Amino acid sequence: MAASVPFSATSTQTTPFSHSNSFSSFLGFQCRSRHSWPFLIRTCRTRHCRRSRNVACNQKQTLKDPPTQEGIADGLDSLAPDSATIALSIKYHSEFTPLFSPEGFELSKAYIATAQSVQDMLIQNWNATYDYCEKMNVKQAYYFSMEYLQGRALLNAIGNLELSGPYAEALKKLGHNLEEVASQEPDAALGNGGLGRLASCFLDSLATLNYPAWGYGLRYKYGLFRQLITKDGQEEVAENWLEMGNPWEIVRNDVSYPVKFFGEVIEGSDGKKQWVGGEDITAAAYDVPIPGYKTKTTINLRLWSTKLASEAFDLRAFNDGDHAKAYKAQKDAEKICYVLYPGDESVEGKTLRLKQQYTLCSASLQDIIGRFERRSGGSVNWEKFPEKVAVQMNDTHPTLCIPELIRILIDLKGLSWKEAWGITQRTVAYTNHTVLPEALEKWSLNLLKELLPRHVQIIEMIDEELIQTIISEYGVEDLDLLQQKLKQMRILENVELPSSVLELLAESEKSSVVDTAEETETSDEETESSDEEDELEEESETEPEGSLKKPDLKPPEMVRMANLCVVGGRAVNGVAEIHSEIVKTDVFNDFYELWPEKFQNKTNGVTPRRWIRFCNPDLSKIITKWTGTDDWVVNTEKLAELRKFAGNKDLQSEWREAKRRNKMKIVSFLKEKTGYIVSPDAMFDVQVKRIHEYKRQLLNILGIVYRYKKMKEMSHKERKANFVPRVCIFGGKAFSTYVQAKRIVKFITDVGATVNHDPDIGDLLKVVFVPDYNVSVAEVLIPGSELSQHISTAGMEASGTSNMKFAMNGCILIGTLDGANVEIREEVGEDNFFLFGARADEIAELRKERAEGKFVPDPRFEEVKAYVRSGVFGPYNYGELMGSLEGNEGYGRADYFLVGKDFPSYIECQEKVDEAYRNQKKWTEMSILNTAGSYKFSSDRTIHEYAKHIWMIHPLQLP
Repeated sequence: MAASVPFSATSTQTTPFSHSNSFSSFLGFQCRSRHSWPFLIRTCRTRHCRRSRNVACNQKQTLKDPPTQEGIADGLDSLAPDSATIALSIKYHSEFTPLFSPEGFELSKAYIATAQSVQDMLIQNWNATYDYCEKMNVKQAYYFSMEYLQGRALLNAIGNLELSGPYAEALKKLGHNLEEVASQEPDAALGNGGLGRLASCFLDSLATLNYPAWGYGLRYKYGLFRQLITKDGQEEVAENWLEMGNPWEIVRNDVSYPVKFFGEVIEGSDGKKQWVGGEDITAAAYDVPIPGYKTKTTINLRLWSTKLASEAFDLRAFNDGDHAKAYKAQKDAEKICYVLYPGDESVEGKTLRLKQQYTLCSASLQDIIGRFERRSGGSVNWEKFPEKVAVQMNDTHPTLCIPELIRILIDLKGLSWKEAWGITQRTVAYTNHTVLPEALEKWSLNLLKELLPRHVQIIEMIDEELIQTIISEYGVEDLDLLQQKLKQMRILENVELPSSVLELLAESEKSSVVDTAEETETSDEETESSDEEDELEEESETEPEGSLKKPDLKPPEMVRMANLCVVGGRAVNGVAEIHSEIVKTDVFNDFYELWPEKFQNKTNGVTPRRWIRFCNPDLSKIITKWTGTDDWVVNTEKLAELRKFAGNKDLQSEWREAKRRNKMKIVSFLKEKTGYIVSPDAMFDVQVKRIHEYKRQLLNILGIVYRYKKMKEMSHKERKANFVPRVCIFGGKAFSTYVQAKRIVKFITDVGATVNHDPDIGDLLKVVFVPDYNVSVAEVLIPGSELSQHISTAGMEASGTSNMKFAMNGCILIGTLDGANVEIREEVGEDNFFLFGARADEIAELRKERAEGKFVPDPRFEEVKAYVRSGVFGPYNYGELMGSLEGNEGYGRADYFLVGKDFPSYIECQEKVDEAYRNQKKWTEMSILNTAGSYKFSSDRTIHEYAKHIWMIHPLQLP
């Protein structure tokens, strides 16, 4: 781009969206629906004839006697699908969807055709939802997240549409089973852990509750990675979820925006800044409709993919044989959306991550602003922008939306700094998800200056605003306090204060010195003595000529993204009560003292549709029977009614039977995925989550090793008398560059390989690591689990959401007082939660004691470490892993996550678990009370709270 051409935030759309009501490209079926939802079939013969927002392709009808437009429109209002109609629709798509050859109707083809038939209905509801929001012009929430862990869409979509029965019947007529067809769908590789799963639950609840909202994210081609478990532990390969196409997405060829990197900032004669030159790419939109449960409302998840225009291909270089140069620019653009969380050890990796974050922010804001301008008509009042738009940043990854919104408002829309800053502060809000210092993002200031020069200027202005606010609040009388506050609160870390502030501080310091001199009287002798001492000190400190100077050890200049979020946002929320308190008293205490009104708690939740209703139909039927209604699916408070039946023998019998059937599914699943055969009579003990030291999978597996060692020391009869049979199931991914986490995965699999083949132990103990844990795996494991481990070091887990899913499905938790565990324990009852370990308020003192050498490890902990080192689990050297639990100081040592401290409490608590499990009547009652007490942890409740207290939006139900 020429240096004089400014970067414009203009979509490639030349006109606003046009919404056609024509149905000429659809085939209508004469069938009635209790929902009055249209059931349409596209006649597009190629996947390239994609649906734009009105989804109609003007392609010629090829079937005989096409229905008239009027006939279809009338039929759509009053007629809808039964199983016969659905079967015709699926058959149609199997013929005209060109992802497969025409012959045959194998499972993979049946899945695509079935998904396309569902998508037809979703698009019509999506269009109706969009049009109604346009017409009413209400305030809308926009959720920015780097992750969306959606899981499979088919069963969820037809469940929300209340068409599970007709689809099952239709597929049966076509020779297939619905569950087998659904199993062909790969999990969308758009997320990794709780952050992405939470975002997906929120979208489900927003649609179900009829809130006007959209999600924004990136369309990762290869996801995070697909996890393989080999004899060497975890191995990573690229995800292939898009290999056969994605029938749930709609390519919006008419919706794309320019995104710029690098370049320079020039100032015009009018004083306005222009960001010019550099590298320009295009962010193209892919839409995924998100249906609500028992409602027409269907909201949107808009994902961005990156590319370059064809003109960027260097044809001359290609013809000259320099093929790499010819398509380098295209590859550089495309790779932005290749991988979720690319490794950032290198400068290139850091640059790529920043490009991802900025692409999400810039494209999404351009889209939102364009929509706001269109809905405003001829006269745009920017002061009303926060009255129509609420942007929620899911963690710090979308932080750049703060300077980007300001840049667009000032540079492209002509607003003043004061106006743009005020609008931004009233529009954006921030959800904090971590208390781990390393997870509170910081980026190199120099890297940001190079990549986003205009944004650094804006961040510097925000930093100056903050400095002035701090000085106004604390004054300049106590300079030590002021400097402490500035050091802790500034957005720019290790960056010199602005000259105006330095002058103010110098004046204040000079004034302070004068005041002190006037107040202090000293004798001449004391003064002379002091002067002599000063001279001696100066002489001793003076370096001789020619001596080597100490190297400059100035720390790197950084941008603290979390601080920017707090300063630039209208609200800051934690995701569990204990976490929100830690945010206020520790992580952002200085900001809380300055702006207490900004800080809120919004305890996480999960959608009861996917996490009970659809993944656990047996339990769902029981809940509906005993509560007398299926309203609990949207009003989870009704789950509490199960409490009065918890001791009922009939309910307990039905409950155990449902759990048994779900356990049998796990038995089959484990055999298929791992080859291990486990007994359904054993307790199913599960820990599935991202592998991280603070989540303490290491504590779990060391407890299992201790259990195994004790079993080996006993006779067969003693083992059976002392231990309840257990199947210990692990699952989760270790980040590819997280060496210690990958060692833990290797350790778990080595223990499993030894224990599972030990004839002395048999079915008394099995250890299974499930590879490539994802949403679909969770939907199998969670319903059949009986004990679930949530054992993070207290104060380090923000909330957790898997703990909520397990509790909803009648699984009893063992855990620390951390994250949402605290609230779950309050709701399900202390007697129905197995508690162990140090409390959050004890952790700092315990680490201090460790550093001072005062910690005395329990003999049982020393015993288990020695057993591991003995080589019983194979030749791998676990010295580094065990060494991390030893010593009193040093990086990667001193047991920072307090595994050794909590180990005695943990194994003693596990003995109580065994004891409780032996009494199946009592255990079943505890299980029922866990489900009954989980009502609070619906994402519907969480979304209502966000809508009321942060976004200020209201439900908008379609007429």
